[in-house]
Amino acid sequence: MQFITIGGITLHFDLRPAGQGRPHLVFINSLGTDLRIWSEVAGAFDGSTATLAYDKRGHGLSDLGPTPYTIEDHVDDLLGLIDHLGIKEVVLCGLSVGGLIALGLAGRRPGIVKGLVLCDTAHKIGTADGWNSRIAAVQKDGIAAIADTVMKLWFTPRFHAERKPALDGCRNMLARQPVAGYAATCAAIRDADYTRTAEAIAVPTLCIVGDQDGSTPPALVRSMADIIPGSQFEVIAGAGHIPCIEQPAVLVALITQFLARLPSE
Repeated sequence: MQFITIGGITLHFDLRPAGQGRPHLVFINSLGTDLRIWSEVAGAFDGSTATLAYDKRGHGLSDLGPTPYTIEDHVDDLLGLIDHLGIKEVVLCGLSVGGLIALGLAGRRPGIVKGLVLCDTAHKIGTADGWNSRIAAVQKDGIAAIADTVMKLWFTPRFHAERKPALDGCRNMLARQPVAGYAATCAAIRDADYTRTAEAIAVPTLCIVGDQDGSTPPALVRSMADIIPGSQFEVIAGAGHIPCIEQPAVLVALITQFLARLPSE
């Protein structure tokens, strides 16, 4: 396990080095998850592409930090981690809130970003009323009270029927996140609007969504792709909101094809 303190926040991360001269592939996880959701996908790149995954503040083994949060606070953490590790170029792969963090970082430090993979995310996610209701629910009754509902958004009916041990493990992962970190990140998503940032993206961008995503449906992700100049849009069949768990091989194939098309300097 690897840890570093950035701006007073201790972050848990997983850096897997590879050959020099190529951007690091940086994975940014979704709300209520930790870096383990990327294990199968990141592992597929071992030896060929350097990868970095981490637990954002308030999640996994990273510090909670002071609340409330903004997406820009999460951007600060990731930029601090990247700079500390001496990484000069990145391809950002952000899932859900991770996509907002990726957009925020690309807007803040465009010179280091060579490509974006925006997975099951959007420039603006949800409504204020929806997020406020979720925050109130977890603060009153805990994350476990909403876990079954969230699982229906994350995974397809087939996953529920055929992969119960994995479903149980993912429910445990969600329910065991700190309530304060989960609620603060909900508020950060509620208050974030990266429409103008998305419109100004000038690097190759791949937008991906599961065909049965209940959190950021295909039409929403498509609306983001439509405003990002020159972006590619792909739908993964048989996947909900977390394709890196439900359809990792398909996601790896899409990312591999995308990396192969990036301009070489």
